[in-house]
Amino acid sequence: MVNMDNELTIAIWDGCDPIVSEAIQQFQNRWGPYSRSSRGRYPIVRLIEELIDPAVAAYAATLPAGHPDYIPGAGTGMPFSEMIRRSRLNATVRVQRQLLRAFVLTKDRQSPADQQFIATLESLIELVWACERKRPKNKPIPGRAQNGQRVRGYCRFCGRLAELTMLASGDETPKADDEDDEFYLSSLYCVKHRPKFQGNNSTGLQPGKRGNKWNSAYKRARRSVAQFNVELARLTRQFAIRREGGAKSGDSLIDNYFFHYALLQTLHSADEAELRNQARQMVDSRLTDRKKQMLALRRSGLNQSEIARKLGIARQAVSKALASIPPEFRLN
Repeated sequence: MVNMDNELTIAIWDGCDPIVSEAIQQFQNRWGPYSRSSRGRYPIVRLIEELIDPAVAAYAATLPAGHPDYIPGAGTGMPFSEMIRRSRLNATVRVQRQLLRAFVLTKDRQSPADQQFIATLESLIELVWACERKRPKNKPIPGRAQNGQRVRGYCRFCGRLAELTMLASGDETPKADDEDDEFYLSSLYCVKHRPKFQGNNSTGLQPGKRGNKWNSAYKRARRSVAQFNVELARLTRQFAIRREGGAKSGDSLIDNYFFHYALLQTLHSADEAELRNQARQMVDSRLTDRKKQMLALRRSGLNQSEIARKLGIARQAVSKALASIPPEFRLN
């Protein structure tokens, strides 16, 4: 995840085993110079081996028979770090998701121990996912006008990579029209949402030198950033738990909407880019909480007149609102 300052952090889920939680915190305190690409003193798998392996092994030893089978490697006695060495970080995330889903479907009884187990698995997924995105603190970036110390991550307003992140990963798109290597790239915003640009190309997305031409897409996204954060949090919680009430919105109808919406998807809480994009689409499509309530009621079998009476509004308002909702959000 990315905090408000756009710094990469590792999310530790509420209820995570204290031993594993403490190990992840120590890991983040020390992971500054480490990366998945380092072949010298600071390969990140070595730090996982040092701090995470003992914690996972200690926690696995306290679990009922069969439960360690849902922790990558633990069921066969393989250290967590060795599982990552053999299958790499991104593949380990996929394996973790599959095992977690299998546990929820077959073993989960919603006991306190099961809830702690799920929170611990989710925290380990967050750990590995953050390691996959981690870059060395001092990794140089092509281009003499760039600063290798600047933060790199997702756009503040969506799931696209920030311009500087794209360049650091080898994508030259942000500087495609920069023959003189003079463009200032953003570490907070993607090509679409950078605050200002110069040029009058047909897309209106050309990045440029610092100037006075404001990007209208940035201004719209900035006005809706609070709602974007709300929708992203709801989506992340719902896709992590995948049970009714998982979105924790404070409204049962809205929670019901997110629950049934998640059933139509194949995403997980670690799919940060896609969840951020979906949150942006919800906001840009003006999928308000009132519309979510209408969709939840319609799915329960109520017609427009009944929905209007339930919500205390006119039937015409219900008809107009439902007609404005994009097909991908209608729970069909």
